[in-house]
Amino acid sequence: HISARIADFASVHGAVSAARARTALSSMFNWAIREGLDIAANPVLGTNRPTQPGSRERVLTETELSAIWQACGDDDYGRIVRLLLLTAQRRDEVGSMQWAEIDTSSGLWKLPSARTKNRREHSLPLVPAALALLPHRRNGRDFLFGDGPRRCGDPHRGFSGWSKSKTALDARIAEALGKPLPHWTVHDLRRSASTVMADRLGVLPHIVEAILNHVSGHRAGVAGVYNRARYAAEMRGALERWAEHVTALPAQKLAHVDTAGA
Repeated sequence: HISARIADFASVHGAVSAARARTALSSMFNWAIREGLDIAANPVLGTNRPTQPGSRERVLTETELSAIWQACGDDDYGRIVRLLLLTAQRRDEVGSMQWAEIDTSSGLWKLPSARTKNRREHSLPLVPAALALLPHRRNGRDFLFGDGPRRCGDPHRGFSGWSKSKTALDARIAEALGKPLPHWTVHDLRRSASTVMADRLGVLPHIVEAILNHVSGHRAGVAGVYNRARYAAEMRGALERWAEHVTALPAQKLAHVDTAGA
C-alpha cells in the first residue's frame, strides 16, 4: 500500500516530492514505535526510495541572464524573478515576502526562522535596485505578491502561479532571441548570482555564504559558534556591486544578440 501510494505521489507531484513524502511517513512510523505503539516494524523500510535527479550545476551565462532580465514584465512574476536574481534568495522566500518583513527605512529584509530552509533568521540588505521592484502596498494584504485568497477564511497568500508564468517568460525569451534558452530553473538564478559574485566580482566566500544564509564553510561547526558576525555592510556592498553588474547587462548583451541576429 505504501509503495503504491508513493508511486502515485511521484506521478502527480514528481520524484522529489514523493521522496519527501516517503521520508515524512517513515519518520512518523519511527516516532510511533518509540512512543510504544504496537507496530512490529516500520513498513516504509521495505519500499524503494524514488529516484531523484542529481543536483543541478547550471550557471547562466551573461547573455542568458540578460535575456531573462529584459523579458521580465512589470507584473508579480517579473518582479519576483528580478528580485530572485538581485537577492540570490530562494523562490518561496521571495514569492511569499510579507510587508512585516520589510524595513524600507533601513533597507533590510528580515526573514524569520520559520520561513528559511535552515530555520535560521536571515537579515538581507535590499539595495536600491531591489527596493525599486517592491510593488505598491495593497490594502488588506500581508503579502507583496499574489492575487487573492487560497480558500475561504484565508485571505492572504503569496505568489502561486509559478509554472504558467515561467512558461510565458520562456516564450518571451525565445521570441526575443529567436530561439529558446536551454532548460533553466529559477533556482539557477541563485547559483549564478553566487558564482559570479565570487568569481567575477571578488566577493569573499564567507560574504557569499552570509548572503545565501548558508551554514557551511566559515559559518559551520566551532567557527560558526564563535563567529556571530552579520556582515551587514559587506553584504550590502557585495549586493550593490552585483546589482550594478546585472543592470548593466541588457544594453551590452542584448545589443550583441540583436546585431548577430540581424
